[in-house]
Amino acid sequence: MFAAASLKTALDEVASEFEQETGQGITVSYAASSVLARQIQLGAPADLFISANVDWMNVLQDQGLIDPTTRIDLLSNGLVLVAGGEGVDIGEMRPGVALASALNGGYLAMALVDAVPAGVYGKAALESLGLWQGIQGQIAQTDNVRSALALVATGAAPMGIVYRSDAQVEGRVRVIAEFSPDLHPPIIYPVALTAVGAESARVFLNHLQSQAARAVFEKQGFTLPNG
Repeated sequence: MFAAASLKTALDEVASEFEQETGQGITVSYAASSVLARQIQLGAPADLFISANVDWMNVLQDQGLIDPTTRIDLLSNGLVLVAGGEGVDIGEMRPGVALASALNGGYLAMALVDAVPAGVYGKAALESLGLWQGIQGQIAQTDNVRSALALVATGAAPMGIVYRSDAQVEGRVRVIAEFSPDLHPPIIYPVALTAVGAESARVFLNHLQSQAARAVFEKQGFTLPNG
């Protein structure tokens, strides 16, 4: 399975439980959705793909690289602003927030804003708030959202924009603001078998939609696409 990096904590638990119940092994490769999609385009051996946005799944579907009959919208998520131990609670991000000055000369950690879903969503939210122009020179871009989270957790960046689920699994950061979902495109995680995926992978695809799997995802901060 190829899966968006933001899924790692929850999906590791779901896969482990599945392996214990069925004896069927699951190997998961985590990275940015953009990186994984390009690897599939180049012929990388993946049976299943979970993307952190619909656009990369659409690209693969348009190229005949996934089985569209198996595609479903599996999960949803939200965006938050996180900081290390210090930092002023903002509450909800809104126009006029002095984000640049709050960084105090540091950088705002984000996944790649033109390719990686978390970065794309974050940039869209900042643009909707009228904050992007004033902050774009203070962005530290990383290859995936977990790397952006790590910059904040280790103190390399004072703040970062990550998914709600990421903030929940990292004890060294705290949420200081939330982004309203109407500030960016809907955060949807579609999943599908690849066009060359083994039929046996369909069993795990079904498990991902089970109540047991959903309980794990919800515990880790994800929601269902319908709320």
